[in-house]
Amino acid sequence: MATEAANGAPPRLTHARVLRIAVPIVLSNATVPLLGAVDTAVVGQIGLAAPIGAVAIGAVILSTIFWIFGFLRMSTSGFAAQAKGAGDEAELRAVLLRALIVATVVGLALIALQLPLFALAFRVSPASAQVETMARDYLSIRIWAAPASIGIYAITGWLIGVERTRAVLVLQLWQNLLNMALALWFVLGLGWAVKGAAAASLLAELSGLGLGLWLVRSAFGLPGLAEVRARLRSGPALRRMFGASRDILLRTVLLQLAFTSFIFLSARGADAELAANQILAQLLSITAFALDGFAFAAESLVGQAIGAKRPGDLQRAIHLSFQWGLIGAGLLTAALLLAGPAIVALMTTAPDVRAVAAGLLPWLVIAPLLGFASWIWDGVFIGALLTGAMLRAMLPAVALYALTLALFVPTFGSHGLWAALTVMNLARGFTLWQRRGQVLALAA
Repeated sequence: MATEAANGAPPRLTHARVLRIAVPIVLSNATVPLLGAVDTAVVGQIGLAAPIGAVAIGAVILSTIFWIFGFLRMSTSGFAAQAKGAGDEAELRAVLLRALIVATVVGLALIALQLPLFALAFRVSPASAQVETMARDYLSIRIWAAPASIGIYAITGWLIGVERTRAVLVLQLWQNLLNMALALWFVLGLGWAVKGAAAASLLAELSGLGLGLWLVRSAFGLPGLAEVRARLRSGPALRRMFGASRDILLRTVLLQLAFTSFIFLSARGADAELAANQILAQLLSITAFALDGFAFAAESLVGQAIGAKRPGDLQRAIHLSFQWGLIGAGLLTAALLLAGPAIVALMTTAPDVRAVAAGLLPWLVIAPLLGFASWIWDGVFIGALLTGAMLRAMLPAVALYALTLALFVPTFGSHGLWAALTVMNLARGFTLWQRRGQVLALAA
C-alpha cells in the first residue's frame, strides 16, 4: 500500500485522472439512495398510498439517524487523502481503524436506544395512524443494520481518500442489487409488504459490511501493526478526528433536519402528497449522489494536494471538479426533462400519486444545475478538512431555508417545500465560495 509520495511525484492531475476517480463514484453513488428508492418502487406496486408513505417515513427516520454519523465517511476521506499525500502509511491505516471502532460503538448504541429514538421521531411526525403502524414495523427490522450502515460509511470514505473508487462501485453494486432482488422476493413474491422491504434492506446492508471489510483487508495486515496501534492512541490525531467529527456532525444535523422537515411537512397533507414528495425526493437524492462523484474526486485530490503541499495541484483539482460537475449537472437536467414522467410512472402505479408528482416535477428538473456548486464545494472543504468553515457556511443557508418555508409553504404547499430546498442549496454554494481562500492557503 505504498503511496506515490513515497515513490516520487504523484500522477499528473489531468482530466483522465479526475474521471478515473469520479466515474466509478458517480455510478456507485447513484445506487446509494436505491436502498430507499427500491423499497419505495416495490411497495408502490401494491397500488396504495399508505405503504409508500410508511416506507417514506421509516426510511427518512433511519437515514436521518444514520447520516448524522456520516461524519465518519467525510472525515475519514479527508484524513486518508492527506495521509496518502504525505506518504504516511501508518497513519493511513490508523485512520480506517479509528473510524471502524467509532462505527461499532455508535451502531450498538443506536440499537439499544431504538425505542426512545422512534418514539421521539413519531412525536414529531404527524402521519396517519395506518402509515405510522406500518412505519414502526419497518423501523423495528432495519435498525439492526445500524453498525453495518455506519461501518460502510467509514470504509467508503477511506477507499475514496486513497482513490480506490472502483472498489466503492463494487461494494455499492453488490449491496443494492442484492437489496433489489430480496425486495422483489419478500414484498411481491412472499407478500411481506413493508416488513419485506425492511428485511431486504437489512440483509443487503449486513452483506455490504462483510464485503467492505474484505476490500480493505490490506489495512489489517501484520507488517507495521505495532506502529499503527500506537497511532490509534495518538493524542493530536484523536483531537483532530474528534474536532472534525464534531463540526461535520453539527453541520450534518442541520442538513438532515432540513431534509427531514421536508418529508414531515409533506405528511401534513394527503397520503398522495406525501408519497409524491417521497418519490421525487428519492430521485433528487439519486441525482445529488451522482454529482457527488465529482465532489468525492475533489475530496481525494484536494486532500492529497494539501498533504503533499502542492498548491498548483490544489487549484487544478478544484477547477477540474467544478468543470465536470457542471457537465454532469447539465446531462442530468436533460435526462430528467425527457424521462422524468416515465420514471415517476415506474415508481408507483397509484393514479393520485402520479398526478401530484407531475405538478412538482419541474423543481426536480432544475435541481442539478442549481445545486451542483454546493455539492462540489462540500467535497473541496472536506478534502481540506476545513470542517469549521463548512459548519459556519451552513448556518445562513439553513436560516434561509426556514424563512422560505415560513413564507411560502402556507400558501403554496409542496411547491413552497421545493422552493425552500432550492434556496438552501443555492445559499450553501455561495457561502462556501466566499470562504475559498481558506482552502488555497493550506497548500501554500
